Amino acid sequence: MAVAPDVIVKEIKSKQFRPVYFLYGDEPYYIEAIAEELEKKVVPEPEKGFNQFVLYGKDTDLTGVLGYARRYPFMAERQLVLVKEAHKLGGMEQKEQLARLEDYALNPLSSTILVFCYHANADERKAFLKGIATKGAVVQSKKMYDNKLPDWVSSYCHTHGVKISPKAVQMLVSNIGNDLQRLVNEIQKVLVNLNVGEGIDAELVEKYIGISKEYNVFEFQKALLQRDVIKANQIASHFAANPKDNPLAPILIILYGFFSKVLITHATPDRTEKGLATALGVNPYFVKDYTLAARNYPFGKVAHIIHYLRTSDSQLKGVEGGSITEGELLRELVFKIVH
Repeated sequence: MAVAPDVIVKEIKSKQFRPVYFLYGDEPYYIEAIAEELEKKVVPEPEKGFNQFVLYGKDTDLTGVLGYARRYPFMAERQLVLVKEAHKLGGMEQKEQLARLEDYALNPLSSTILVFCYHANADERKAFLKGIATKGAVVQSKKMYDNKLPDWVSSYCHTHGVKISPKAVQMLVSNIGNDLQRLVNEIQKVLVNLNVGEGIDAELVEKYIGISKEYNVFEFQKALLQRDVIKANQIASHFAANPKDNPLAPILIILYGFFSKVLITHATPDRTEKGLATALGVNPYFVKDYTLAARNYPFGKVAHIIHYLRTSDSQLKGVEGGSITEGELLRELVFKIVH
């Protein structure tokens, strides 16, 4: 029943509007992006004062929202009724009000574009959502899996007419994670400074975003997979000296994910690039990193490394061991991994 966010964005950009949108999920990026695109396209700028209404869930209820939706636009083709923070909207738990919403969704006013920005998960089996899906759109915006992020970053840059190097992609993904809005914000910092025809490489990421091309999680992981003891300890010392900029918790998550995939590499019968990329769920470009790590770390050693990472996580949370700084914990972990 749910429509993919990208499909909706394309429709809106070509001014193909649906009468009702229910945007929901735990990833705010697409909810906000779709709402922003609707604000740009539905009502022309000179008409916004009379025909664009932005409501907030905490300040109104479904009865009030439907009251706005049933109005006719003032000397214009259409109006936009945008409900932000709809998860706080009064009446969302009341059957009577939800029945009214379902009835409106099945018989919407053609001159109104009604949008709910619902920053929480929703049950698409609910009658009112089925009603919205009949003539409108129910759009789920969910957190992106880590293995999908590199392709997403590359695709985002491509839609802006810019190429980005695999190393620059990995630097962004490793240091920012799956916060799509933050990824977009950081990429935009680079885009506004690009010359015509210029692509994004590691040097530009370092220059405009502030992620060091030498002292970042990507390079740390690379040093470990190559079993480069000196480089791994240099980066660990840099992280220890700058704990606010390099907290240990996300580093452990990234390393756990990496070495878990090294374990899968050992267990995968099809060792071709395509076979491993499919098994690992990664871009084929990164397969060589996992095959190199598998050569440097036998299966049994990888199993021990995963145990070390779990132990470090417990120590970080205070579950195991006495008082130890993040820097000391990281240096100890590096020693256990590479020796």
